[in-house]
Amino acid sequence: MKHRMFIPDFLKRAVTYYPDKTAVVDGEIRLTYRQLGERVNRLSNMLIDLGIKKGDRVAYLAPNTLQKLEGMFGVTQVGAATVPLNIRLIPSAYAYIINHSGAKILMADAELAPLVEPVRKELGCVDHFILLPSPDCEEREGWISYEKLLEKYSAETPPIPEMDEMDLASILYTSGTTGLPKGAMHSHRSLYFNAINGLIHVRVTDRDVLLHILPLFHVNGWGTPFMITSMGGTHVMLRKIDPAHIFELIEREKVSLACMAPTVVNMLLHEPKAKTARISHHLRAIVAGAAPPPSYIEKVEDLLNWEFIQGYGATETAPLVLLTQFKSHMDPSIENVRRIKAKAGMCLMNVDVRVVDDAGRDVSHDGKQIGELIVRGNNVMEGYWRQQGETDRVIKDGWYYSGDMATIDEEGYVDIVDRKKDIIISGGENISSIEIEGVMARHPAVLEAAVIAVPDDKWGEVPHAVCILKEGRNVSEEELIAFCRNHLPSFKSPKSCSFVKSFPRTATGKVRKMELREPFWADKKKKVN
Repeated sequence: MKHRMFIPDFLKRAVTYYPDKTAVVDGEIRLTYRQLGERVNRLSNMLIDLGIKKGDRVAYLAPNTLQKLEGMFGVTQVGAATVPLNIRLIPSAYAYIINHSGAKILMADAELAPLVEPVRKELGCVDHFILLPSPDCEEREGWISYEKLLEKYSAETPPIPEMDEMDLASILYTSGTTGLPKGAMHSHRSLYFNAINGLIHVRVTDRDVLLHILPLFHVNGWGTPFMITSMGGTHVMLRKIDPAHIFELIEREKVSLACMAPTVVNMLLHEPKAKTARISHHLRAIVAGAAPPPSYIEKVEDLLNWEFIQGYGATETAPLVLLTQFKSHMDPSIENVRRIKAKAGMCLMNVDVRVVDDAGRDVSHDGKQIGELIVRGNNVMEGYWRQQGETDRVIKDGWYYSGDMATIDEEGYVDIVDRKKDIIISGGENISSIEIEGVMARHPAVLEAAVIAVPDDKWGEVPHAVCILKEGRNVSEEELIAFCRNHLPSFKSPKSCSFVKSFPRTATGKVRKMELREPFWADKKKKVN
């Protein structure tokens, strides 16, 4: 007998077995699973009445809120797919993604709705603009009030279309090396298997309380709601990063699980409350991003008294692929444990990983030979939405080519050492260097620009532009940065610039970015050592 894998069934299970347990805490709002289930049904019935059918898309522009969370179940329950939008983009990017996805409804938080107003007339595919409530605003001219509309609909289970586990559940857009966002398509099956992997390897139970620190539009945040819901755990929503408030929530709600970017961990370590917030309960902190040095892990575990878990994943893999797990036969000394935790980790259940050279051969399992990390598994995306060429470029013979350069040791632990793609990961956000270079090339004084990642104490790494100016032209660093900020979100804009007469190049004329990066990272390595 074949039983479908259907994402809303996770919530159905929680409503059945944990109806009176606290499901969501969002500011002053506290809902049980029974109440959450009723709201999700209302949302599904509302969407049906607004004309949403199986296969349609619904876009969300919102921080971590109750409404965003319930949308992940209410939309998929009627066979439609969610399109979560990064809240840090510029209006033209929203226009591209919404139109490219063909979203029929846009759900926007009242605080963020002004971001799409400049391009609203360009959104020809959107039939309904619905305003989600924020603490200071619940209504806006030209928008439909979500809460007022929701209460008009039945809390009974809606008619559910015939579904297959390969049906589309979500499209998550990520910046590509060309600068154009790509929509990673995830089916109910890929999200279901990611949730199963989380249940197994993160050891989730009904006692868990998850603090949603990572934004739900971000793949590492967007992958957690399903596994927590399936076990009847509690979701604690967080609209904005506020270190002091995070410590308060951890203590008050007895948070036992939190996923965050290295940037947020740094902010928490430097928050004054870190010295006094000695929690009595156990907390697992899953950190996704560049693997940290053991000294960093020491601070998290000794100062904050949290269990540190390093993870690796990608938008295209829903996201979890690797997680640090210590094997029982290994040297249990604290130094060795933290050395292992500083790696990207070992592959999870239902996933295969390889590290291969340019010819597709496996590199030696010696922790030294470098190759590209490739992934095969049930949680890998179905492809990029309406971009078959990009899909074929990264999925070959059933393997997803990550573009991340890595080593693998004799125990199977993978260590990410560099990126084949020139993607900068700043504060957990992927930034395309090519996109920035394209903007800089439009400046009348710039002949050529190469954008690289340089170390930053707060964000891990940030964009730095190395520029060759046109003969006889001059421009200051400040002017170039200001120019970029007029065309890009602030987090994508270079934080610094330098000027050179020429670039180091390969035989084919490509810029050797590794050589440009080396002076910046050499100083960083000296400080670490």
